[in-house]
Amino acid sequence: MSIADTQYLNIVENILDHGYFDNNRTGVRTYKLPHQIMQFDLEQEFPILTTKFVAFKTAVKEILWIWQLQSNDVRELQKMNCHVWDEWMRPDGTIGKAYGYQIRKYKQVDKLLDMLKTDPQNRRMIVSLWNIEDLPDMALQPCAYQTLWDVTDGRLNCMLIQRSGDMGLGVPFNMTQYAVLIHLIAQSVGLRPGLFTHVINNAHVYENHVQAMKTQLARRDQAFPAPKLVLDPDVHDFYDFTIDDIALDNYQHLGKLPMEVAV
Repeated sequence: MSIADTQYLNIVENILDHGYFDNNRTGVRTYKLPHQIMQFDLEQEFPILTTKFVAFKTAVKEILWIWQLQSNDVRELQKMNCHVWDEWMRPDGTIGKAYGYQIRKYKQVDKLLDMLKTDPQNRRMIVSLWNIEDLPDMALQPCAYQTLWDVTDGRLNCMLIQRSGDMGLGVPFNMTQYAVLIHLIAQSVGLRPGLFTHVINNAHVYENHVQAMKTQLARRDQAFPAPKLVLDPDVHDFYDFTIDDIALDNYQHLGKLPMEVAV
């Protein structure tokens, strides 16, 4: 059984057994727990769920759209046959001043890559999408909104801070796509991937996802070992990676669990 399945399902089970039940912005009630944490050593295992299918390529396309293309234009994502932001697209085709807009506005990735290469013991390597000035002009204020980066003994470590985590739909994407991001950046700056710590302030299960979550919990004993992430070893510039350079080897899973997104 993969470490990702173990840690994730433990949180889901804890939420269903002990979560606080109440309403929220979406109007679909949730069971929620604060301050849930997962941690993975990326040199040992790649974190993706096997107890349900996670659309790996779709998740990677989204993170490349945000971090590499640094875009807020949903039409650019649609060109990649990725439609995870369609529900939030404004008439102008964007999601407002959100996500990739904030990375491009302050050249945050360029600054991070430079610090990792020239000053790896810098303790101020932070990428933040939470710009208070621009929050009113965002179709959705960022959920996974901040990363903190560290280099220790030749390994690149990253902590992801997520204010709100939809355990059914969002978190399986986030845990996988940020693990990929760490691998991509590590290869770009000549480091090994290290620890990935995922902190979720409000981890919740929507009321209409409960049955699917229980189905997934019942699959626990059937989980598969984790697959291996494979990157093109010849790519050493973060901006040169394409979706075709990023693959999973031997990703076995127990099939899809359809759930409706709360907008």
